[in-house]
Amino acid sequence: MKISALKYISILTGPIVGIISLTMHGWWTWALPIYSFFIIPFAELFLTGNSKNLSEMEENLAKDDKIFDYILYLMVPIQLFSLIYFLFSFNESLHGYEIAGRILTMGMLCAVLGINVAHELGHRVKPFEQFLAKFLLMTSLYMHFIIEHNRGHHKNVSTENDPASSKYGEILFAFWFRSITTGFISAWHIESELLKKKGIPVLSLKNEMIRFILIQLGLITAIYLIFGIAVLFYFLGAALVGIVSLETVNYIEHYGLSRKKTGEKSYERVMPIHSWNSNHPLGRIMLFELSRHSDHHYMASRKYQVLRNFDTSPQMPTGYPGMMVLAFIPPLWFMVMHKRIKQLQIN
Repeated sequence: MKISALKYISILTGPIVGIISLTMHGWWTWALPIYSFFIIPFAELFLTGNSKNLSEMEENLAKDDKIFDYILYLMVPIQLFSLIYFLFSFNESLHGYEIAGRILTMGMLCAVLGINVAHELGHRVKPFEQFLAKFLLMTSLYMHFIIEHNRGHHKNVSTENDPASSKYGEILFAFWFRSITTGFISAWHIESELLKKKGIPVLSLKNEMIRFILIQLGLITAIYLIFGIAVLFYFLGAALVGIVSLETVNYIEHYGLSRKKTGEKSYERVMPIHSWNSNHPLGRIMLFELSRHSDHHYMASRKYQVLRNFDTSPQMPTGYPGMMVLAFIPPLWFMVMHKRIKQLQIN
């Protein structure tokens, strides 16, 4: 099993290409965006998804293999190094398109190494792993995600109550605004209700949302004082790229799927049919199996390396990188996805 764990080392190709983008000049500053949204989606057009699941014995070995955890932990110092290097990289004279390339690059690292890895670690129960998750989310100024995702999204997924579930016919750009704003409000409400039940004042440092806001304001202030206003705006731009990348993933993961109501305020249990799944190999490996999303929602405690494919799961036509590109073209997205949704309804 230790050999199979090493396949996830290939995710390091992203940071390596990212370092090229942050250190080189000219169009090389766009190396990571081109790699992620052109080369990988193009390659996946010629690759078929692997629907094979681990055997029970293989799964037990994988769950106990610490290498899978160490690979995740490795992403934390890589993300920290990338962010620090990004902030210092503007000491040299750059053209506007080179600055844009570096901002996009850092934003993509925030999404893949920051929010994506934080998503996996945030579902763990160890305080150390929870700390790492929050630290990674801080690099994208999206720390409230751990509250809304774990205690909101997983409860309300594929219902009208979930900010992160896209509706049938909703375009990506409108979804961004709705999910970002209502997601923050939902996280505040979730944390406030928890404190009220414990008899703790909402407006206190016991409120994790307030702590998150103060920590992120501290980071923003430190960047301004050390690097100046221009670099601060570059960082805010990168954080925004990371955030909208996450929300684009949210958009494609549950688009047009809904759970049936069983009562006035209750819904049927979350099942594999309520999340879009992708077995395409590059997208799976590069995102720590995030694309096997159906099983993640069916059983959120399962570690990424043992997520399963279900025959009942609705399948995406390609991997996550290609689906994200498709989502940016609403007419084409609707044509592809509405056809698949109608097929699901017929079956």
